[in-house]
Amino acid sequence: MQENNKNNQNNEVEELDINHLMQIRRDKLKELQEEGKDPYEITKFNRTNTAGEIKSNYEKFEQKDVTVAGRIIAKRIMGKASFCTIQDSDEKIQSYVSINDLGEESYKAFKTYDIGDIIGITGFVFKTRTEEISVHAKEVTLLSKSLRPLPEKFHGLKDIDLRYRQRYVDLIVNPEVKNTFVLRSKIIKEVKAYLDQKGYLEVDTPILSTIAGGAAARPFITHHNTLDLDMYLRIANELYLKRLIVGGFDKVYEMGRMFRNEGMDIKHNPEFTNIELYSAYEDYNDMMDLTEDLFRTVSQKVLGTAKITYQGTEIDLETKWKRLSMIEAIKEVTGVDFNTINNDEDAIKIAKEKNVEIDENKKTRGNIINAFFEEFVEETLIQPTFIYDYPVEVSPLTKKKPSDNRLTERFEVFIGGREYGNAYSELNDPIDQYERFKKQVEAREAGDEEANMMDEDFIQALEYGMPPTGGLGIGIDRMIMLLTDSASIRDVLLFPTMKPLN
Repeated sequence: MQENNKNNQNNEVEELDINHLMQIRRDKLKELQEEGKDPYEITKFNRTNTAGEIKSNYEKFEQKDVTVAGRIIAKRIMGKASFCTIQDSDEKIQSYVSINDLGEESYKAFKTYDIGDIIGITGFVFKTRTEEISVHAKEVTLLSKSLRPLPEKFHGLKDIDLRYRQRYVDLIVNPEVKNTFVLRSKIIKEVKAYLDQKGYLEVDTPILSTIAGGAAARPFITHHNTLDLDMYLRIANELYLKRLIVGGFDKVYEMGRMFRNEGMDIKHNPEFTNIELYSAYEDYNDMMDLTEDLFRTVSQKVLGTAKITYQGTEIDLETKWKRLSMIEAIKEVTGVDFNTINNDEDAIKIAKEKNVEIDENKKTRGNIINAFFEEFVEETLIQPTFIYDYPVEVSPLTKKKPSDNRLTERFEVFIGGREYGNAYSELNDPIDQYERFKKQVEAREAGDEEANMMDEDFIQALEYGMPPTGGLGIGIDRMIMLLTDSASIRDVLLFPTMKPLN
């Protein structure tokens, strides 16, 4: 109790200090405005160069006049001469500011500027006696007043939760965070470039729909007022993209936001970026080849290597990836061979022996195979591995395996014990699809909120005929986590979903 009271008191003192500092800054702003020097009235500033350009090409800029702009992150007043450091979008640079160059009035104003203020500096480039590239200021302009002090006396924002909530502050005081999001942009660009080069067409499909389909997940529900109709934010774009294959497009893809009303952890955010692609006249083997080549190519393009380190573990994207059936993988780890277990009763028995809990409505051989894999195998798959031939019970949109109709031509790819992609030889039999949707509806009515809904229009589309098709979905956020060595999905989302503080 005493410790809690002490923490509360510290928080109250800190809040009082912040309020006091904010009031001082507001007073400074008011004084500027009364003098007709309101920085917020400036609509444009003609910056000629960034700090990064100058520091990486010093010989080109030495003794040349430049105009830079950025946020004050450090300041040292020394009587009639001072130093300040500003930070722009890609670098920081020091400036020497003196009363002799600015004049008494402008220099006096400069001394009142606060850490966090955004200023413009015009002057010539030189090196100090310590060889630091700097700008010798001839003119300094206040472009925006920072009314709120940067956290922790300007030495950085360490609170992880606060960093996610106030990403704008995180980016100011921890500029290295920007690197992750620069890489994110490059990764997305290279993924699209790869598919474009392979002849895929990028398309857009609806985010709002009257049916949540294409995946096993709880949807977010919203309401359309004009139609007086409940609608769902998409959990996947699969069924629309396959309609386009029916319509005559051979290769399509869409990258965009998906929304799933599920738990949050280091791997899951309620809204996330996913890519799905479909190719007519191909199957899941072709999708394996594409997945492997895509990861390898993007890593090489963005990082310069396909051998990376993720959270201290070396990951080899370059060497040919391992491929195992789900049943083979289970046997390899547990010794249990489901090829010798051919009915539900024996599967239930082995599940009890191995203490694998099975929901009452999922006591079938196929569901138990999947449960064994998730319980014992998934976390062991560190190097890139394709797990293929999933049970039909957990693959309602996938073509059955001709040699064993209890299994489907589906794979997932695992790296570091985590799933990164999911692919099928797509089911194009409308009669079979209808029957599987019916079973999903029954499961939904029995309480499975993640089961698929019936999509009559999609069945109708299949009835017109869809060619044999390979389909693939990749979690782009997880791919970015892997290639940026980020531990949490929140580290690669600029604004992750957060519970309000109040």
